[in-house]
Amino acid sequence: MSLGSVAAVRRLLLLVAVLVAVDTMLYAALTPLLPHFAHEFGLTKGQAGVLVAAYALGALVFGLPGGVAAARRGPRRAVLSGLALMGLASIGFAFVGSFWGLFAARFVQGAGSAFTWAGALAWLLAVAPRERRGELLGIAMGAAVFGALFGPVIGAAAAVLGRSVVFVALSGLAVVLGAWALRLEDAPAAKQSTEALPAALRNRRFIAGLALMALPALLFGILSVLGPLHLSDAGWGAAAIGGVWLVGAALESIEGPLVGRLIDRRGNLFPVRISLVAGTVLSVALAFGGRPLLYAPLIVLASLAYAMLFTPAFALLADGADAVGLAQGMAFGLMNAAWATGAVLGPAAGGAIAGATGDTVPFLLAAALCAAALIAVHAGLERGGAAADLSGAPDTAKL
Repeated sequence: MSLGSVAAVRRLLLLVAVLVAVDTMLYAALTPLLPHFAHEFGLTKGQAGVLVAAYALGALVFGLPGGVAAARRGPRRAVLSGLALMGLASIGFAFVGSFWGLFAARFVQGAGSAFTWAGALAWLLAVAPRERRGELLGIAMGAAVFGALFGPVIGAAAAVLGRSVVFVALSGLAVVLGAWALRLEDAPAAKQSTEALPAALRNRRFIAGLALMALPALLFGILSVLGPLHLSDAGWGAAAIGGVWLVGAALESIEGPLVGRLIDRRGNLFPVRISLVAGTVLSVALAFGGRPLLYAPLIVLASLAYAMLFTPAFALLADGADAVGLAQGMAFGLMNAAWATGAVLGPAAGGAIAGATGDTVPFLLAAALCAAALIAVHAGLERGGAAADLSGAPDTAKL
């Protein structure tokens, strides 16, 4: 079966969807376990934020190496490297019994994710028809967000069944996924000029994609620390907290593909503006807390608003990389670094600020960031040419 056949694209899309879903599931599995670890190890909100950020820190440190591996060694080898790290880290997370042990396991999980994401997305774009790129990336993003929002359910299961049972099983899943990847045809390693990377960092679409990748990561980082701790303080257990994210998972798995199709038809800016308006309003609402029956739906709605930014960010990065001849593996390696920057700053800074001032200030800062990004988008619209670049208009000669 040829790499570019319809059947091959479908098989690869399924693998990529599972890979990114499992990866983000591991990232978010900590959510319902966080109150337990805070109690067991006496963590402050700042320390809890550092533990959440450890995963993203690993992705930040290994983001560019993951991209280089996908570009030079081929996407499948990068995916296999990431799965190996994921399996080892899951075993570590299953048995360690200290704050720094958990931090190290989360860091290695994040390092593995850098290789997996760069390889998986570069592999997918190597076979994806350009006219369906937004849709396919939207499906992958829907799977990723589903994993991120289903992860707390896995964490809740670990709280009930024990960490060792659940995370040893996840290490076995890494082996199964590796065997699956070996059954599919690899894409060739990419060739590019030495000028491609500097050119990408001057390209408006590419830079906008990096910014739109970092922003929702930062917003989710704040939410993933303060949300479960707020519900825990109100008396909710790990299973109930995980249930809130499960509701969001069902909705997010639908939203991603719809946003991808919307991009293919209306351009990148339309869903970006919707997301930023909703993110501003919902962040303000979260800032003032409230009873759990009001706060829990706000978490779900805010997750929907924040996640809407990821798919246009993917599309902008892919288009910008194509415009300057940057290998997609390298582009998604830089994407990992951008995501990780937001995912490190969000929980670490959000937790520290909340510990000093309460939850209101971090969420108001999140609202301010959404509003500032919305102003920047409208400023681009007024300039016309830049807006055409970002919207996905067909005139790409000036890129």
